[in-house]
Amino acid sequence: MSVAVAPARLVDHFEAGLDAPICLTWELTYACNLACVHCLSSSGRRDPRELSTEECKSIIDELQRMQVFYVNIGGGEPTVRRDFWEVLDYATAHDVGVKFSTNGSRITPAIAERLAAADYVDVQISLDGASAEVNDRVRGAGSYATAIRAMERMHASGFRGFKVSVVMTRENVSQLDAFKAIADRFEAQLRITRLRPSGRGADVWAELHPTQQQQGELYQWLLAHGEGVLTGDSLFHLSAYGQSLPGLNLCGAGRVVCLIDPVGDVYACPFAIHDAFLAGNVRAPGGFAKVWRESELFTQLRRPQSPGVCGSCTHYDSCRGGCMAAKFFTGLPLDGPDPECVLGHGEHALAVRHGSTLPRPQADHSRRRPPDRACDEDPVTVFLRVSAPSRAS
Repeated sequence: MSVAVAPARLVDHFEAGLDAPICLTWELTYACNLACVHCLSSSGRRDPRELSTEECKSIIDELQRMQVFYVNIGGGEPTVRRDFWEVLDYATAHDVGVKFSTNGSRITPAIAERLAAADYVDVQISLDGASAEVNDRVRGAGSYATAIRAMERMHASGFRGFKVSVVMTRENVSQLDAFKAIADRFEAQLRITRLRPSGRGADVWAELHPTQQQQGELYQWLLAHGEGVLTGDSLFHLSAYGQSLPGLNLCGAGRVVCLIDPVGDVYACPFAIHDAFLAGNVRAPGGFAKVWRESELFTQLRRPQSPGVCGSCTHYDSCRGGCMAAKFFTGLPLDGPDPECVLGHGEHALAVRHGSTLPRPQADHSRRRPPDRACDEDPVTVFLRVSAPSRAS
């Protein structure tokens, strides 16, 4: 007599890791013409060791062989790189789709027309306030007007469905309807993600992360609008309120996602840029594929993880203990509760945590520091002197 075996859930396959990442985040440069207070990579100045154009193309060749569907390119401001458009064209010509995040400062009418005509390219324009007053306190004076102007140009070019990307903070949760209205106005899609205490975000997290009441408001809003709003699967900790939100509801670090930084270092998570989560470097023999498939860190992350103190919680299967990066950078154990646990366990854990020194990223590329070397160019100077690509004119 045969015994029926229930089919494995998709999330069960993902927990054990995949042969290639579903989504690879790739920060092309740390150079940026803004200085957002919550920047997860502490961007500002370029790193003189960043990957060359040919090295970038070699990585794309490797991703094509691995059948990585698309990469999410960020920074810094990726369009500041002189070869950004060359790298983008090379990726799409080699069957690797590109979604890139931008502050919109280089989206000229010609660039918008070019993007509208491109295949396998998506664009995320960052906006962290539905008004200039709220947005510019986080992203800098004039950044709201810059982002809206970029959206106007994208819409005028005929590009439909680009993303309006919002990091949720204590100051903008009340603006959710207004964000949705902005996205609808430009026939775009709203994407909201969680504020992490990573990079410069560690300095402002305590003041900017949503209150527990606001977390509940955000959850209810997502239940009402979730099918039409993307979350980057970053808000799965809210599922402990009861009903699971759309998405994997799983920390995919080292399992289905990872990060390549501008110098080729591979981290388990885009929000955990720290030596504790460094898996290797693409410049080493075997390249990215060897890091993804054989690194000790990724192998460890793909093993069954102990639920720790959260195992006794009836909501563990929904929130899976929350975000690894949020726990790490607030000094909480990785098998402990998320600092924003909706049941309040994180607040208690923060109150009784031992020691006062919190982990910090090893690299700070903020422009507030003087350059270490003469070749560390000011990205604002680069931005002003580099002309738009000739193909976009």
